[in-house]
Amino acid sequence: MTESPESSAMALRLAALSHPARIEILKRLSASACCSCREVVDHLDLAQSTVSQHLKVLVEAGLVRFEADRQRSRYAVDHAALAGVSASLTQLVDSCCSGSLPKRQD
Repeated sequence: MTESPESSAMALRLAALSHPARIEILKRLSASACCSCREVVDHLDLAQSTVSQHLKVLVEAGLVRFEADRQRSRYAVDHAALAGVSASLTQLVDSCCSGSLPKRQD
């Protein structure tokens, strides 16, 4: 089976959203313009190393932007990327429910 680049990107982003802690991190980041890792740690009651790893997954998936600052690294939700996930998932669900997906050729 050949995967399209769009399917691969969508799978990467959905995988990043598949952990409850990462969903909570996105909620926290969405509540403010940007946050440091420490601010997220204080809100979620998770170890700094755990939050850092979850932030790394979200950054690599393109759902969160990372900005290096002199004193602290800052993280912010990439709202356009998150909206893209929503649109792609809606399109997939709509096409599956309507039966309009292309047929596989065996």
